[in-house]
Amino acid sequence: MVKATTKPKGATSYKETAFGIIPRSKLIKLELESTKKGLDYIYELAAKGTIPKVNPDIICKLHEVCFSWIFPKWAGKYRTIQVMFSGKEAAPYFKVPELIVNLCKDLEERLKHLPKPTSERFILEVVKLLAWFQHKFVFIHPFQDYNGRVARILTSFILLQLNLPPIELKAETGADRKRYLKAMQEADEGNFTPLETLVNNALFESLEQI
Repeated sequence: MVKATTKPKGATSYKETAFGIIPRSKLIKLELESTKKGLDYIYELAAKGTIPKVNPDIICKLHEVCFSWIFPKWAGKYRTIQVMFSGKEAAPYFKVPELIVNLCKDLEERLKHLPKPTSERFILEVVKLLAWFQHKFVFIHPFQDYNGRVARILTSFILLQLNLPPIELKAETGADRKRYLKAMQEADEGNFTPLETLVNNALFESLEQI
């Protein structure tokens, strides 16, 4: 059995990549490019007509598309180690495949029970669903790193399925990251209101731009 831990995201100053061991300052630029690659991937899927459901294959492929050019050893593969994030231990690594399958099934079922788009409660229920998915995905922590980033891209993919515009959940640096992490920690305690507020504000920003 592999037993190891990693430090919380952002705690290390250097990482081993396909370009050698590089400092955080250089990695940030690569991460921005990785997000663009991920968004391009989901837009390509959406442009094919019938948008596929979120499933384990798409989740792993998205992570691979985003990060295999930076981290070829583990990008796109479920983690095989125990990790710590935000001061707590993630779910056991050997349960990740089952947890992701169940998450996808839960998502599909929740999507079926959303109100009709013409309903006054439609946007409210979409926001709740997206906040739930964000938190659950990161809680499972299927990959060695960049789970939050992938969760946020998948959030936009779900919105495209619902004929809604993608959103930008600001969570990369400074005050935005602190606000996002605080909202996720509140959700850990059962209070989803801060996270729902972030999702709601981002969605209305996108809707206003249409």
